Amino acid sequence: MSLSSDKPALEEAPPPEPVTSTMLGDEDWDAGTAVDVSIVVPVQSEEAEVRQVVLALGRELDVEKRSWECIFVFDGVSGRAWKAVQELRVEFGPKVRSILFKNPFGESVCLSAAVERSCGRYLITSPQYVQVDPVELRPMLSALDDGADFVTPWRHPRVDPRLNRLQSAAFNFVIRQVVRMHFHDLNCYFRAIRREVLEDVAVYGDMYRFLPVIAFRQGYRVVEVKVRHLKEWGTTGFFGIGVYARRLLDVLAVMFLTKFTLKPLRFFGMLGGAFSLFGLALCGWVAVEKLWFGVGGSGRPLLLLGVLLIVLGVQVLGFGLVGEIIIFSQARNLKEYRIERIYDTEDPKRSEGA
Repeated sequence: MSLSSDKPALEEAPPPEPVTSTMLGDEDWDAGTAVDVSIVVPVQSEEAEVRQVVLALGRELDVEKRSWECIFVFDGVSGRAWKAVQELRVEFGPKVRSILFKNPFGESVCLSAAVERSCGRYLITSPQYVQVDPVELRPMLSALDDGADFVTPWRHPRVDPRLNRLQSAAFNFVIRQVVRMHFHDLNCYFRAIRREVLEDVAVYGDMYRFLPVIAFRQGYRVVEVKVRHLKEWGTTGFFGIGVYARRLLDVLAVMFLTKFTLKPLRFFGMLGGAFSLFGLALCGWVAVEKLWFGVGGSGRPLLLLGVLLIVLGVQVLGFGLVGEIIIFSQARNLKEYRIERIYDTEDPKRSEGA
């Protein structure tokens, strides 16, 4: 079976042995019954601590008397973690479910696939190990009960190496300055979310880490809760130059999505204007040298660069104009707001909710 570009092929987890299985469509997935909480765990390593995650989070949810299920999404990996989940399926029955991708697609696709097939009113996204004290589920779920739509954690104090903490703090500081939102720990994926948020917010690429920002931009109520940090997986020290470059591009993408999605001309206009003004300044300097100092301007690299920047600025400005035309033509289909509640004095019964 070939993988389509818009939806990866899925596999239903087979009995514990053998590991290989046949491909199943959505109609073969047991929808199950509605539960209070669905735990979604993207698995990207054979060393994932899947049993510890189920036991720790499941025990806490049982104490809270909340029904739950745990969906493991294997992002192109199998091995020991895969076998452990099949054993958990036998032990816990329908409470533990699994999805297998033949190829790795990333955490965003894992989350989308799990949400489509989950049954919970609330969703807990968890790393593939016990990163945060499971007791922290209580205040996070309580925040959802009290009206929050999205609960994002703030690991405090952190237990990972100092250099990693400094890099994380710098990243979150930049994000706060760019989007003007007071989130302190976008790198922690232990989150509690209302189902309708993930059904409404589009998640793609590396936007998984910026879900709180995007949800806030969509009009949902996002709450930050301090949690106890237990341990951290991942690279210690400096990452590769490619990682920093991708993070910079992600920050630029978030800035555009949160500030200029419905106003593209402002973004492209400022960018194009800056290019054109700089190009005009270079051409003006060449003209001054020609008129006042007798320096020839023909074939000078400075003149060519100035003309190039002016043309580039006009082209970028054109992109913004095209974007404005698209936004204008689709304005009736765009919804920039979300109504939480309607109060009607003529009919009090209608004020229950929107």
